[in-house]
Amino acid sequence: MATILNTQNLSVGYSRGHEKVTLLNGLNLSLEEGSLVALLGRNGAGKSTLLRALTNSDRPIEGSVIINGCEISGISLKERSRLIGLVATDHIAAGGLTVTELVEMGRQPHTGFLGRLNKDDKQTVNDAIESVGMTHKANSYVAQLSDGERQKCMIARALAQQTPIIILDEPTAFLDVASRIETMRLLHKLAHEQNKAVLLSSHDVSQSLMLADSLWLITAERNVVQGTPQELIASGAMNTLFDNKNIEFNPSILDYQHK
Repeated sequence: MATILNTQNLSVGYSRGHEKVTLLNGLNLSLEEGSLVALLGRNGAGKSTLLRALTNSDRPIEGSVIINGCEISGISLKERSRLIGLVATDHIAAGGLTVTELVEMGRQPHTGFLGRLNKDDKQTVNDAIESVGMTHKANSYVAQLSDGERQKCMIARALAQQTPIIILDEPTAFLDVASRIETMRLLHKLAHEQNKAVLLSSHDVSQSLMLADSLWLITAERNVVQGTPQELIASGAMNTLFDNKNIEFNPSILDYQHK
């Protein structure tokens, strides 16, 4: 599989007054086409900060994010929107839109100034809605949907952008168990069938281990370890996620438990 995004000695954090606070330092990570990557880490570890740096929403403290051989800061906003589809964790105020109207917003990077959709644009939107299994709700209002259905629509909007990379910040955060499983399976399917590079942050350890092709694991010491689920389980890296010695990873249940 070809690498489409990589980082070079990337350091990310935030500003506190005139001071730069580093959360993650010296990251050399890679994201490949046709793969689902799960970013795991405890609360406050820097997951969202890292994702914002990868999309250039926030500038990194040091280092570079490279997409297709080009430094992201040198790529125009319009071109970035053709490379990266972003699904944020925030609830979007789109209750007054239909599913189709919401997904059509994903075509903005490809339409002209007036945002008019031609026949091909409309077919792309219909295909995106079909890909997430929401064709039967295409004319329903977003306000009428369940949280799981709404998340599918947000993923469809990203698909309508026709970007090679899709980045999702906690896409299952507000979903029930069944919807979390369904969403993770959908993302795995899209990555493999549509050759997308899909990166998501998650607290759902067991589903990430079962469905992700690769993990970016933020350890308690704020190092980031990259590898397949099998590699990170075998190496004991899963036991570095938390600094609580009473919590241990149990490979038989693919999750954590109290000793």
